[in-house]
Amino acid sequence: MLCTSIRLREIIYLQLGFFDRPMVAMHKMSLDFYEDSFALIALHCSLEDFTLVYAINKHLKCSFKRRRQNLVFSDTISLPVFEWKDTINDRYWTIIANSAQSEERNNLDNGFFKDEPSFTKQHLIPEYKNVDYFMKLEQEDLDSEEAILKSILAIPKIITAYTVNTNTLKSKNNLIF
Repeated sequence: MLCTSIRLREIIYLQLGFFDRPMVAMHKMSLDFYEDSFALIALHCSLEDFTLVYAINKHLKCSFKRRRQNLVFSDTISLPVFEWKDTINDRYWTIIANSAQSEERNNLDNGFFKDEPSFTKQHLIPEYKNVDYFMKLEQEDLDSEEAILKSILAIPKIITAYTVNTNTLKSKNNLIF
């Protein structure tokens, strides 16, 4: 029965012409294939994430809301994401913190602080460790980027804000969420 099944499959392949063609090279797609047009604005401020989003909603007349699910990078790192779909201008906005602290337990038997936890700070974009938050604007044309930046700089609690060149980022894949 097995022999007839294999023979039947060969006949079908011959009828479809699979064996008549030369071997075709296989191509792999890498993660660098992801090309999307977005602008990235770095925000420096000393506000908590919900306070920053409230100030941006108030001054820019936006409607940012927190996602139900955090952006999870590992079992110890999770970042809250605030998003807004601007249907009038056909834009998708996200605000995300650049850093998160993870807690690790020290199980060493020696030392003064053997039972105390240690904290490590992880960054979403390690090239910009001093940035507190990133605002990602996904849109087709990036012409209104300067006007948005001027509006953000007018918010009193934001220390500074500037655009980031996304073509030179090494950790650009961290922004795919």
